[in-house]
Amino acid sequence: MPKVLIVTGDAAEDLEVLYPYQRLLEEGYEVDIAAPSVKKLQFVVHDFTDGFDTYTENPGHSWNADVAFADVEPDGYAALVIPGGRAPEYLRLDEDFLRIVRHFFTAAKPVAQICHGALALAAAGVLDGRRTAAYPACAPEVRLAGGTFVDAEAVVDGNLVSARAWPDHPAWMRAFVELLRVRAPVKS
Repeated sequence: MPKVLIVTGDAAEDLEVLYPYQRLLEEGYEVDIAAPSVKKLQFVVHDFTDGFDTYTENPGHSWNADVAFADVEPDGYAALVIPGGRAPEYLRLDEDFLRIVRHFFTAAKPVAQICHGALALAAAGVLDGRRTAAYPACAPEVRLAGGTFVDAEAVVDGNLVSARAWPDHPAWMRAFVELLRVRAPVKS
């Protein structure tokens, strides 16, 4: 059974971790969650409140990480998922995290990123010449990294499938699963 790696950390967007995790399990993939260390992670829920100029943040679910970034052997995984939230802001500073991300792009394996996950791709230097969706506030970083920001619910550019935020989940995961079925099918 092909394995998919979700790379995340504390303050990741709750829905952007748990929805792909469960959806990929449903498809028959084995899914590991990697983080800076093996521990119980605390996710957050971002929402939009009338009168606020930006999103609000509340505590979300907690979830155990399966493996630390330093121990990840990316060759053992068929695909990568990078959720958003605030986690990518600090994960992009972790050399093992960047090593993992770069591996998937070098090997042209399927990658799904959403929301602030684009910050991690920019830091890894893999957006040059690519089209990607992201949370609109990340558009400047996408452009500075040589990418083209696309304001759409599911953008497919080669091995990269991206979306703006959790309201785009159905289109985002539909496109990612279609790519996985071609590039890393689950054998019955």
